[in-house]
Amino acid sequence: MRITLAIFLALLPHLSLSHPGGVDKQGGHLDPQTGRYHCHRDDCKRAHEQQHKAEQEAREEGRAFSTLYDRDQWPHWTDDDHDCQDTRAETLIQTSRTAVTFSDPRQCTVTNGRWYDPYTDRTFTRARSLDIDHIVPLRHAHGHGADRWSKEQRQQFANDPQNLLAVSARANRSKGASSPDQWLPPNQAFWCEYGRRWQALKQRYALMITPPEQEALDRLAATCPAL
Repeated sequence: MRITLAIFLALLPHLSLSHPGGVDKQGGHLDPQTGRYHCHRDDCKRAHEQQHKAEQEAREEGRAFSTLYDRDQWPHWTDDDHDCQDTRAETLIQTSRTAVTFSDPRQCTVTNGRWYDPYTDRTFTRARSLDIDHIVPLRHAHGHGADRWSKEQRQQFANDPQNLLAVSARANRSKGASSPDQWLPPNQAFWCEYGRRWQALKQRYALMITPPEQEALDRLAATCPAL
């Protein structure tokens, strides 16, 4: 991790070179040619340096990274249509390959169905065996540009169907807040799609992509079938 952080910080001066287009309120912008977020202002650089330093210190001390990231500030599993089925329930209903069953007459909580987990290449029938994974984790997003988002932006990201997958709880917890240079799904057949979705989400939300992260995405792209 020290090496990764050192490389990232060493490259910051090069990332600050001018590119076409203006800068956003964070003091940087997304380069559409590379899909990478570049800082152009000192306050942007300092904010991201502080974030990476805090994450690094937390990992070295073996504790959760919570000094700057607070999951409670990311409203997730909302029920926007007020039908008692939150984002988790709706994701399970939409992705099950059979009709789901519920634990209550109002049909709020899903108990059984049939779900294919692309991370492990396994099929599950009990909802309690599954987590709804954020492909780009909330904590990771926070450390790569989302720390300055509004509550509404955080809620949108946390409940975006494009960022959600029903997967093995064990696999999801193994992943934690890792990026593709730190963790990949055990099922290598899913690596191409995983890399595509990760990069698309980073581009859509203008989140920073570090050099090691981009190198990992390039390797994943190399696993995609030729068109």
